[in-house]
Amino acid sequence: MPEREVGQRVELDTPHGPARAHLELAARPVAALVLGHGAGGGVRAPDLLAASEAARSLRISVALVEQPYVLAGRRSQPPPRQLDEAWVAVVQALRAGPLGSLALLIGGRSAGARVACRTAGELEPAGVLCLAFPLHPPGRGDDPAKSRLGELDAVRVPTLVVQGERDPFGMPPPGPRRRVVRVAGTHSLRSGAAVGDAVRAWLGELTGRSGVRSAG
Repeated sequence: MPEREVGQRVELDTPHGPARAHLELAARPVAALVLGHGAGGGVRAPDLLAASEAARSLRISVALVEQPYVLAGRRSQPPPRQLDEAWVAVVQALRAGPLGSLALLIGGRSAGARVACRTAGELEPAGVLCLAFPLHPPGRGDDPAKSRLGELDAVRVPTLVVQGERDPFGMPPPGPRRRVVRVAGTHSLRSGAAVGDAVRAWLGELTGRSGVRSAG
């Protein structure tokens, strides 16, 4: 019987209500990637789907996480502390359950990327993936007080930032452990092929594998 991926949804308790993880468990996985969504979107964002497909091509299991406020039907996201606490609870539950002892990678798009960066010290992943990292509010790039660069700089493991070259939220600089890949587009990162190529190459280096594109 050919190998296949197993998809499932699980609800997980957090200090701020239940969260949901959409799982794609690879056959004989080599690692696990947990991704969070942006403030105004969900787990079906084009860049999250492209990153997920790239990971699965490398036999990396993927979990796309919906924060508790989304499940509760609220449009506005809670303060960063609550986002971080819920995220940590979800990732720890996944490690204790379906993801087991797999090497852990975390990340997300926009606000989800910020959460992953802020919690990397506690979760100790092997790498952090940031899609459309919001370096500063639009039009506030000249105000150092509005910069979120410190969140990126605090990450002590290999980091990939995939950023639209016309993103009004700014372009993060590369760093000693941080690769920044510019792709066509804005903050929405709808160029799935370019996002997938960048993510596949970086994940392949981290896991020592070469990716195979999915058909279609």
